[in-house]
Amino acid sequence: MTKLKETISLGLILGVFYSLVQPAYSVPVVPNFTQGSMTSTTETKSKVVETINSMDYNTGYQYSATGSGITASGNLSPGTGVNTITIDGVTSTWTGVTSKPSFVQTNPGAAFQFTETYQGPGLSNQTIIQRTTDIDSVTTTTSIFSQ
Repeated sequence: MTKLKETISLGLILGVFYSLVQPAYSVPVVPNFTQGSMTSTTETKSKVVETINSMDYNTGYQYSATGSGITASGNLSPGTGVNTITIDGVTSTWTGVTSKPSFVQTNPGAAFQFTETYQGPGLSNQTIIQRTTDIDSVTTTTSIFSQ
């Protein structure tokens, strides 16, 4: 009987041990549905900051004189030549007006009109535009599926 008890005990121990070391098998999961839907929403926010700097340069000079009730003395064309200037150790040289015609009133005390303009070379206009653009984008996607 002792042998029988030892054999049964050994068999139980081996049975328990065998059940512990057995590989586990999984059962495949198959979705069981007939229809459904899924909705996804994506929201994107961005900020664009930009500076636009536009500069206009004159590469020569412009001179004009107009009026009524005045008389020009001498040549109507201005004299041109090389002009030089030094500012803080930086020397610039350009061709521009060096002399201009003289104008006198035709009848002193009478009505007259006179306009004289001169624009030399260099920066004539600078435009700076600073702008910020906020961009908000929302995308919603809905998927509908059925079996």
